[in-house]
Amino acid sequence: MDKIRISQLKITFDKIVNSIEENKSSIEFWYARDLQSVLGYTKWENFIIAIQRAIQSCKSLKFNVDDHFREVTKMVELGSGAKRYVNDFILTRYACYLIAQNGDSKKEEIAFAQAYFAIQTRKQELLEEHLNNLSRLETRERLRTSEKQLSQNIYERGVDDKGFGRIRSKGDRVLFGGNDTEAMKNKLGIKENRPLADFLPTLTIAAKNLATEMTNYNVEEKDLQGEHSITNEHIQNNQGVRDMLGSRGIEPENLPIAEDIKKVERRVKSSEKRLGDNTKLPQK
Repeated sequence: MDKIRISQLKITFDKIVNSIEENKSSIEFWYARDLQSVLGYTKWENFIIAIQRAIQSCKSLKFNVDDHFREVTKMVELGSGAKRYVNDFILTRYACYLIAQNGDSKKEEIAFAQAYFAIQTRKQELLEEHLNNLSRLETRERLRTSEKQLSQNIYERGVDDKGFGRIRSKGDRVLFGGNDTEAMKNKLGIKENRPLADFLPTLTIAAKNLATEMTNYNVEEKDLQGEHSITNEHIQNNQGVRDMLGSRGIEPENLPIAEDIKKVERRVKSSEKRLGDNTKLPQK
C-alpha cells in the first residue's frame, strides 16, 4: 500500500471518529454503521457477523465486553426523506480493532483498519510503520504455512526432515546468488538456531514464499517423487523468482537484514494489550 493510498484512507477513517468530554478528558468512540461503510461492507447483516465475532474475541481475551461494545438505537434519514430507528453499536478503538481483525485482510480497507485502530496516534509515519510490521508478520506466516505444506508433501514422497532441509538450502543458494541458508546466516550474522526468514525483509520473505508455493503446486500436480526430482523443481522455481527480481534490479543477498520478527511480533501484541486496557466507552 503506497503512501498516497494510506493518506487517502487515513482521511476517510479520521472523518468517522466521534469524541465526548468526560471527567475533563476526551473519549473517542465510533458508530458501527459508520465503520461498516469505510470497511467496505454493503449489508448490515454481514457486518453484524464481524461484530459478533469481535465480541467473542473480546470475551476470550478477558476484557469486559460492556467497556468496548454498547448496543444502541438511533434515528436515520432514508433516501425518501422519511426517518426510522435502526440498531447500531457504539465502539471503542479496541472494539474497532477487533472487528478489523475478524475481517478479510486482503481488502485494503481491512488491512489499513487493523493498523489504524491498533495505535493510539494519528501520526501517519507511525501508521505506515505499523502497516509495514503487519505486512511482514503476515508474509512470514504465509511462508511458514507453505513450508509446512512442502514438508508434508515431500514426506509423503519419500523425503525426510533432513532432506527437506537440503532442498530448502539448495533453493536458497539459487535465490541468494550462490549463498545457501547457512552462508546467508553467516553473511547477516544470524544465530544458527534461528530461521533465516525471521530476519529477512518482507520482499525477500515473499520471494521465498512464491518459490515454495510453486514447488508445492508442481510436486502435487506432477506427482514428483524423491529428493532429486523435488530438489530440481525447487531450484528451478527459485531461479525463476531470482530472475524476476533481477529484472527489476533487486539482488536478495544484498538487501539489508531486517529486525528480528519475534521482536516485531511482541511489539504488535503489546500495543494490542495496551489498547484493550486503555480504551473504554463513555459512561453515558
